[in-house]
Amino acid sequence: MADDAAPHADVLNSTAQGQLKSIIDRVERLEVEKTEIAEQIKEVYAEAKGNGFDVKILRKVVRLRKTDRAKRQEEDAILDLYLSAIGEI
Repeated sequence: MADDAAPHADVLNSTAQGQLKSIIDRVERLEVEKTEIAEQIKEVYAEAKGNGFDVKILRKVVRLRKTDRAKRQEEDAILDLYLSAIGEI
């Protein structure tokens, strides 16, 4: 298989090859960091659960805080309208 790859080496010049390798290395490092951070977040939620907090609601709070307040209020108003229209509230 190595012989198959050799003819393609001349497609990119050495500078482009170096840039491509650098980009791939950076993405791979970031993927490792992302995995580590996800594990840390999981541990924080486990700690919260151990302290009696509802993790599902905590996740919802975090998600809501990411949303612009005006956009969230608009979505809440539409949700209330829809629920009212079907007799849920």
